[in-house]
Amino acid sequence: MSEATYDAAVEAAVAGELRLLDPEVRRSPELVGALLHPDFHEFGASGRHWDRAAIIDMLATETETETETETETGAAPVSAARASRMRGVQLSPDVVHLTFDTERNGRRVHRSSLWRRSPEAAGESWLLYFHQGTPFTV
Repeated sequence: MSEATYDAAVEAAVAGELRLLDPEVRRSPELVGALLHPDFHEFGASGRHWDRAAIIDMLATETETETETETETGAAPVSAARASRMRGVQLSPDVVHLTFDTERNGRRVHRSSLWRRSPEAAGESWLLYFHQGTPFTV
C-alpha cells in the first residue's frame, strides 16, 4: 500500500467523520444514510446500542444544541460538538480506524470509528461501519 493511498483513505474517513458532526448533515436522513454502512452500529457515550435505522431517526430529530443524553433524558440543551485530536490509521486496504475526542458544553467523549471502503456505495466510497463513544473527565 503506497503512502499516497494510505493518506487518501485516512483523509476520506476524516472528511466523512467531520461531515457527520455537521448539524445540517446530522438532520438529513439522506445525507447521514449516505455515510453509514448498511451494517452500521454504535455503542454511544450513554451506553446505548444504536443500529443504522435508530441513529438516522435520532439524528433527524436532533436540534443543533441537543446531544444523545438530552434526547434520552430531557436534559438541558448544550452547544454543538467540537472535535479534537483526530488521528487515523489504515488497517487494511478497505478499513480505516479513526480516534478523536469531542466536547459539548463541558462533556468530553473519546471516540473510535471504523470506516470501510464500499465499492458499491452510491456517491461515497468510505462508509462508517462502527462507532463507539466513551465519556471521560480531565
